[in-house]
Amino acid sequence: MIALLNNSYLLISGALQLYSILLVIYILMSWVPSTRETKFGQLIAKIAEPYLGFFRKFIPPFGMIDFSPIVALLSLQLISRGIGQIYLMIFQALVY
Repeated sequence: MIALLNNSYLLISGALQLYSILLVIYILMSWVPSTRETKFGQLIAKIAEPYLGFFRKFIPPFGMIDFSPIVALLSLQLISRGIGQIYLMIFQALVY
């Protein structure tokens, strides 16, 4: 049971880290607009835009600066930390 818990946690935390990296790549690609037109850019846009679009509904851009990606990354980190805390609570309950 503990091995399954460990593997599940590693899989989920790894997926969240990978998604965070993809978001950062997508955000950096906005500095060079021609990179979003490539097949790689379109693939990352299909992966990142649904998540970022959720935050863009609530956080309007200020002038030419869009703060929604920062909030999106911060919330993804909070989710990751929350999952880590839940993992620790379950692990401690199983061990003791």
